[in-house]
Amino acid sequence: MKAHLLFTDADFVLIDHPDENQHDRFADLELGVLVRAMAADDAFLAETATAALHQPLTDADQIRHRQQALTDALANPDAIRALYALPVQALAEAKRIYSWGLSSPSGMVHHGSQLMEVYIRYLRSLRLLADENAPAFRSPAFTTLFQMLQSELTDEYFEEIDEHLAQLRFRHGVLSSAHLGEANKPTRITLRRPSGRRIPLLQRLGFTHPAHTMTIPDRDEAGFSALHELQDRGVDLVANALIQSTDHIKSFLTMLQRELAFYLGAINLHDALTAQGEPTTIPTLTDTAGFAADELYDIALVLISGRPAVGNTIDATATPLVVITGANRGGKSTFLRSLGQAQLLTQCGLFAPATALSTGVRTGIFTHFKREEDKQLVSGKLDEELGRMSRIVDAVTPGAMVLFNESFASTNEREGSEISRHVVHAFRDRAVTVAFVTHLFDFAHQLREENREDTLFLRAHRAEDGGRDFTLTEGEPLSTSFGWDVYQRVFGDEKDPRPAERMSLTAFEEP
Repeated sequence: MKAHLLFTDADFVLIDHPDENQHDRFADLELGVLVRAMAADDAFLAETATAALHQPLTDADQIRHRQQALTDALANPDAIRALYALPVQALAEAKRIYSWGLSSPSGMVHHGSQLMEVYIRYLRSLRLLADENAPAFRSPAFTTLFQMLQSELTDEYFEEIDEHLAQLRFRHGVLSSAHLGEANKPTRITLRRPSGRRIPLLQRLGFTHPAHTMTIPDRDEAGFSALHELQDRGVDLVANALIQSTDHIKSFLTMLQRELAFYLGAINLHDALTAQGEPTTIPTLTDTAGFAADELYDIALVLISGRPAVGNTIDATATPLVVITGANRGGKSTFLRSLGQAQLLTQCGLFAPATALSTGVRTGIFTHFKREEDKQLVSGKLDEELGRMSRIVDAVTPGAMVLFNESFASTNEREGSEISRHVVHAFRDRAVTVAFVTHLFDFAHQLREENREDTLFLRAHRAEDGGRDFTLTEGEPLSTSFGWDVYQRVFGDEKDPRPAERMSLTAFEEP
């Protein structure tokens, strides 16, 4: 049996060791906040959510497979929680069964029978949940799962299992046949099904014995040892078959728990956002290199602050290069995170933080955000930035997406602009979608001068009084980031001593 809730033809596999690019993306997009909301204090859900966010899909059909299942899950949250609870309880109860005597076939039969009794009890409950909830689900993933449970876990199946388990208790002893081999050693020992005839009462009480009976004296340890050896050889094949069967059911329950955990985590995240009045949408997949979003917002910021989100409506369908400039603390980095989160969640088959989103499927999603100074003093900031950039270049393929947040700002304006320009041109030539937040005016201005139709310039909005509403609008780059506004907010209403000179400077030049 296979669940196949996350893939149409494969099981979900955890990543043991994410690479450095995956670690950077997880940190830059603040995905830890999303994982905590998805987990709701459940370590298993956290592990599943983390693994899923590390593995965005690149196949549109597989993404749609999850989107359809997610739509069912969001419409039937109580059913998903009930389904998830069953494998959790079954595996926990099976784990408590004392595994003694597994070194002998007889012990394996005893242990396997106990496990099977537990698993069968929960499989019956799973079949009942499938019967109750199947009509409410429409997605191929869940309808296939329910049909499989109903067709394979039939009443006849359970009756047959119960009959086998009753026989494996060996209440009337083990019936085996054997042949005499060389030196009268038993060979071809085979476990036999009991005849089914009722054993006479006196024989069951031990007063009479059937013909051809041999009784071992009470203190004959060698005789008892030989008898147990014969019994173990008789039940050996049965023991192996029973253990394989329990392992198969355990594997199915474990995978069912894992794949249901993905959708339960999505329900938890959806509930957390809905509780704060934030919208979500199932994205539309396109064949374009750009994207279009209505009221796109940063999930992490909403969950951390507890305040309503400020969304951005952007149409970059035909512009795979987006350059974002403008006022300090105006919402540029927040928008970039929201774009990265939306793209990643889309390719994980989840909802996006927006009222509407259409985007293409990327071959990879990479982030290159600014970092704090290296406390170990192993390298300078520019060396560290170039090292991360090298890792991205080694991994990126045509059709990928790379998000830059104030990259190469650790050097001077001219050098940072030159590096940024070469990187962007190389990616654009390789059909890589790029969104670049920058304060490097020379870099942004030269891109603007190219006057290409595949480039969109966005600018953080700033009111005449210096106020920010944290929205982005289309606009050409300015030669200032209005850092003085931030200074005034922090240190008071002092007058700018050199306003004319300040307006001619970029964010990273010295006066």
